[in-house]
Amino acid sequence: MRHQQTGRTMQQQRTSLPAGEVLAAAREFFSRGSGIYSAFLEKEGSNWMSLRGQGGEEIAIAAHEESGATAVTGSSYMFDAQVAQFLSTLPPAPEPVS
Repeated sequence: MRHQQTGRTMQQQRTSLPAGEVLAAAREFFSRGSGIYSAFLEKEGSNWMSLRGQGGEEIAIAAHEESGATAVTGSSYMFDAQVAQFLSTLPPAPEPVS
């Protein structure tokens, strides 16, 4: 039996922001969260970061530029709604021309 959260832990968004700006925005967004929903930088690389929140909950954010946009992924087990809220704050990337 599949756990009900299994399909919801990885979320994706395409944005017009450069990868560095996405990561800076994530750092700001999660650090100003209220009480139990705030999370703070634990580790980072050039295109990813992990943040640690209440009770040790981890949030992973990655961003890489591709085809004129930045692909962003976010993953968390218990902060799913906050990851979705962060992704919704990013300006959408223009639709690719076919």
